[in-house]
Amino acid sequence: MKSIAIVTDSNCGMSPAQVKDLGIYMLPMPFFIDDKEYLEDIDMNQSEFFQHLEQNPGCRVSTSQPTPESVTTLWDKLLKDYDEIVHIPMSSGLSSSMQTARMLAEDYDGRVRVVNNQRISGTLRYSAIEAIQQAKNGLSADEIGTWLEETRFDSSIYITVATLKYLKQGGRITPAAAAIGTMLRLKPVLQIQGEKLDAFSKARTMTQAKNTMTKAIKDDIADRFGEKINLDVIHSHNLEAAEEFRKEVLTTFPNIGEVNIFPLSLSVSCHIGPGSLALTCSKVHPEIW
Repeated sequence: MKSIAIVTDSNCGMSPAQVKDLGIYMLPMPFFIDDKEYLEDIDMNQSEFFQHLEQNPGCRVSTSQPTPESVTTLWDKLLKDYDEIVHIPMSSGLSSSMQTARMLAEDYDGRVRVVNNQRISGTLRYSAIEAIQQAKNGLSADEIGTWLEETRFDSSIYITVATLKYLKQGGRITPAAAAIGTMLRLKPVLQIQGEKLDAFSKARTMTQAKNTMTKAIKDDIADRFGEKINLDVIHSHNLEAAEEFRKEVLTTFPNIGEVNIFPLSLSVSCHIGPGSLALTCSKVHPEIW
């Protein structure tokens, strides 16, 4: 049986220590503050990032995909110890990093399988964990990649933001829409199901937004996933609210034994800003465990 390394990027929301414990390798995603490049958890951590935003409200933040050199350097290192690599980048609908990785993989004689898994954050985390399990089950890198692509829509993310500033800055909404939303104090609920970040609903209060996200997950369980699911609460610099939301989610879904809390990756927070809350759902595939 061939040895397989599982690689994802820091948009999975896990810390370097967490991926190490799971046996996963992680590519740090770059982001920019006023045109200066940083790598998450290498040059700047969560606390430092949001402190900088608070102290410099006029700063501009943006993101980029990893450099080709950073990708191939990691692959070359891993292929000294592993036969194959399964590389699971963030959703191709949110970044061109998947397309770039596929192009780079053409020079690796089939030893690197780049997966168009179309996930991010907590749902990407579960894909990487499932890939680890499928490697233990004896699947090849190509078989793991095919399975991940076949199950890529078995997840949902619903997220509400505290400010429209960063969505406007990143061109995700028009300045006019941002101005109207700010004036009316709307809290949009956005969704990711497969590819892109799309509008889902509008709420006037955080309580309404949380109720909207919870109902959406209920509907997904009933219509798409069934009762065997993983739920995560994700946040950007909003831990206290996330802990309270977690309690509410556990009350709403009493059959779920555990709801994890994870921070939103910094490269996603660049587009969302501080104060966001999200509820993510991933279907469990008991046949692989």
